[in-house]
Amino acid sequence: MGQLSKRAISIQTMKNNEPLFACPICAQAMTVSEEGKMSCASNHSFDIAKQGYINLMHRPAGSMYSKELFEARQQIIVSGLYDTMQQTIASLIEGEAPVILDTGCGEGSHLQRICTKLENSVGVGIDIAKEGILAAAKFYEGLIWCVGDLANSPYNAQSFDTILNILSPANYEEFKRLLKPGGKVIKVVPQAGYLKELRAQAFADSEKESYSNEQTVERFKESFDRVAVTRITYTMPLEVSLVPKLLEMTPMGWHIENHKAIEISEITIDLNILVGACS
Repeated sequence: MGQLSKRAISIQTMKNNEPLFACPICAQAMTVSEEGKMSCASNHSFDIAKQGYINLMHRPAGSMYSKELFEARQQIIVSGLYDTMQQTIASLIEGEAPVILDTGCGEGSHLQRICTKLENSVGVGIDIAKEGILAAAKFYEGLIWCVGDLANSPYNAQSFDTILNILSPANYEEFKRLLKPGGKVIKVVPQAGYLKELRAQAFADSEKESYSNEQTVERFKESFDRVAVTRITYTMPLEVSLVPKLLEMTPMGWHIENHKAIEISEITIDLNILVGACS
């Protein structure tokens, strides 16, 4: 028997997790056929792509993010730069076989690496950027990758044990709808020292050289119960070959005209990990 294709693996994985899905057009339950079509009773249907993902957008959405950006981001994450963050997040996820939604998952590396630390987890990644989801499906099999918009959510209420929101915009009302009772939202936001070596060169002597996310933290605290905040800070060596990748993956790099002039031998990760529950 030959090895299953990415599409066949995705069909089986989505079929095993049918109860998660709701039609993004009419909100009815969805079923997955053996042929790889996800559809509702009103005949709204979506095909699982040969690359191993599903596009649940019912109208196209533009994105400023390119294939090159997502592949650069994947290389940076796989280098281990965010291992401490991923390990911390995994330690905060409780229960057997947790069902995890990563909102704004990009190319999926954070979700995949967190799921590998958890037994029998179900990982679902959603992003409005098709290029990100294409990259996620390219790099990682066995997870559920969806092009979708949480403003027209393709998931049923109370479907997820944990929702991740890592360095990405949030939709708190939708997060509350999607969480199971007792579930939690884990949001990651930059702290003052995040990528400070790059910031110092990109925005030298300007107000952007330093910044604060206090308002974001306060809004999170207003939106959820029993909020805990953990700060993680560390500095790691950065290989010369990864500097262009770092510039490619972060909007800070887009403000630098001469990438070759940037010399960085180490980089600082400084993040707040916010954990909140719903009453």
